[in-house]
Amino acid sequence: MDSLKRIALVSLVLLLSPLRSSADTVVKIGDVGPLTGQLARTGNDEKNGAQLAVEEINQKGLVIGGQKVTLQLDVQDDAADPRTATQAAQKLVDDNVVAVVGHLNSGTSIPASKIYSDAGIVQISPSATNPAYTQQGFKTTYRLVATDAQQGPALATYAAKNLQIKTVAIVDDATAYGQGLANEFEKSARSLGIKIVSRDATNDKAVDFRAILTKIKGENPDAIMYGGSDATGGPFAKQARQLGLRAKVLAGDGVCTYALPTLAVDGASSIVCSVAGMALEKMDGGADFAKKYQNRFGEPIQVYAPFTYDAVYIIADAMKRANSVDRAKILAAMPATRYKGVIGETAFDSKGDLQHPVISIYTYADGKKTLLDVVKM
Repeated sequence: MDSLKRIALVSLVLLLSPLRSSADTVVKIGDVGPLTGQLARTGNDEKNGAQLAVEEINQKGLVIGGQKVTLQLDVQDDAADPRTATQAAQKLVDDNVVAVVGHLNSGTSIPASKIYSDAGIVQISPSATNPAYTQQGFKTTYRLVATDAQQGPALATYAAKNLQIKTVAIVDDATAYGQGLANEFEKSARSLGIKIVSRDATNDKAVDFRAILTKIKGENPDAIMYGGSDATGGPFAKQARQLGLRAKVLAGDGVCTYALPTLAVDGASSIVCSVAGMALEKMDGGADFAKKYQNRFGEPIQVYAPFTYDAVYIIADAMKRANSVDRAKILAAMPATRYKGVIGETAFDSKGDLQHPVISIYTYADGKKTLLDVVKM
């Protein structure tokens, strides 16, 4: 009897083995940004958004070409460093990812983009705003935010028309992002009749801005435009307040995070900043997404988690339309994207930029990020 049971058991195993061999196809999507260093807070926020999307898609079930697909997030840390970014990009190529969500910075997205282009892999940056990123002629580069050529003018126009700014000093952190945004702001400000009293540069590792700020105090501008991230922009605004400067501090999306009040302290109230996308509170799915994110990660969104979340869904949508998990076919399906997600409806132009970008303008009141205006481009 025992022998018969063993035979039956072996037969059952053999019968089920073809089912086991047809296990889910695992498809890797790359996610890359600064998970260490000064921008780790924002980088981890973006990673979390992508992770949430992957978990949801896997839970719902994804079938491509009649085969059940399980998505796997291949996470790499570029430390916001251009050289490290190219190494991380090559690692993702070697890992056979079918698409990449990243990088956070323009200064890392741009050098990494050639590696993805050479490999024929879709790259969707949720946050790189330097226009050069999509102007290289690559068919692989996409972004989910407005460019600095749109963000700079929107911020300058708000400064001139709503804040009545007449004079401004400009400081940037010498990165591709900070310098690029400052350049676009300066061009627009001049065209609007704002006088540029000075232009200075620091770096993205700086902690002491008192020398630059003391010089600017003597120039007495109505505002200071700072091109950089919250890790430096927060202390910059804090030290400006400590030195007695009452000028508004104008900044872009790198500074405009929910963590800024902690970094800038009293200086936060002087900041008016732009985000190169729709405000979370104005997104159709923003409130629900914020709740899901808080429940999953136990902390609030910083800035771009909704954009990485949608980026993963856009890649999955391209797979469905291509009916394939082949990277070349996914790439071929990308130009026809018409995806409605948390951030709104996403459609791309021939360069991979958004067809209908939006800029949101914020300030900080009582330590809270507060929406001032939404500008549709």
